[in-house]
Amino acid sequence: MLGWWRSRGSAARFDLFVRYTFYVSYVFLPPLLLIGLAPEIGTTALLVLVAVVLTYVVLSCRLAHLGIEYHLGRSPFPRTLLTAYLIATCAVLAAGELTHPDPLPGKPDSPGDGISVMFLILAITTLSAVLRPRYVVLAAAAGGVWMLLTAPPGHALFITLMLQFLVVAFRSTLWMLAIVWELDRSREVRANLAVAEERLRFARDLHDVVGRNLSAVALKADLAAQLARRGRSPAAVDEMLEVRQIAQDSLDELRAVVSGYRTADLSVELAGARSLLASAGIDCRVIGDVTFDGEPAGALGWAVREGVTNVLRHSDATTCTITLRGKVLTMTNDGVPPDAFRFGSGLTGLHERVAALGGSVTATPEAPNRFVLTVELP
Repeated sequence: MLGWWRSRGSAARFDLFVRYTFYVSYVFLPPLLLIGLAPEIGTTALLVLVAVVLTYVVLSCRLAHLGIEYHLGRSPFPRTLLTAYLIATCAVLAAGELTHPDPLPGKPDSPGDGISVMFLILAITTLSAVLRPRYVVLAAAAGGVWMLLTAPPGHALFITLMLQFLVVAFRSTLWMLAIVWELDRSREVRANLAVAEERLRFARDLHDVVGRNLSAVALKADLAAQLARRGRSPAAVDEMLEVRQIAQDSLDELRAVVSGYRTADLSVELAGARSLLASAGIDCRVIGDVTFDGEPAGALGWAVREGVTNVLRHSDATTCTITLRGKVLTMTNDGVPPDAFRFGSGLTGLHERVAALGGSVTATPEAPNRFVLTVELP
């Protein structure tokens, strides 16, 4: 159960917390009232009331769920269920008033009052998840008017204020839930855009370096073929020698592009990591300064790039700390469930690069939901 909870993102956790906090009020409020009413009503009436309450609670939970999904843009407006719910609400409120029309003298609260208040609270809270705010406020006001007509003034005023508070509280919670999901989607889009932008940069470099040379190869090869057909073999041979030279130059330039892409400057990568993670909504701290250069700095620069890529792609991080002490680089981020870790191709390539310099790579998950990447060079 704990692993399942940790495997979910922060937005999904907040969503579950909001929903089940809301549902728990449905589950526990009616039984508490029924326990208090049990000594005051007969067994048959109690059984009937329990059946009605259970049915109404299930209907309320279902409508609230569909209402939340509707506000998050995941399902259509539950028009049919809403109509049935409004009819059921009016029916149970009318039944409560008909069975206990007037409070007894000297006893302002009858069992019917408590039952009606319970159904009214459930109804207004549920409608808050479905209707627009202005309609919910009108419904709460109508409930307050109904209470003024059927209950003592002090009691009615208290219930009316409580209904308005429930409307504001629940609508605010729904608004926060929608904002959390929107931020989660924005963060994912930013990460995907960052990866796509890097791919486009690499594609542009390849096009700029190789495109012209490949066009020259095609042109020279066609010219050599035409010369050969006309019997001008020496000229055709010269053209093919030029094709070979262009191909060799292209291969060297391609290797330089790939090498430049895979070799990173540590200072630049640290600055880029801070900027990129910040754009993804992750608080990034860099501790330590670069005091060396050459191959060790390039290897650690690649480690920073690989670590940042993993943070963006494979975690739900909110913080990331990069520490540089001498030639030891440590990256620590949160948002990684322990069972989600695997040593992929990126870390394998990093291990090979660092091992060639006599260093080591350690990648370990730590509780709670933290991941530590350590690269140490001699």
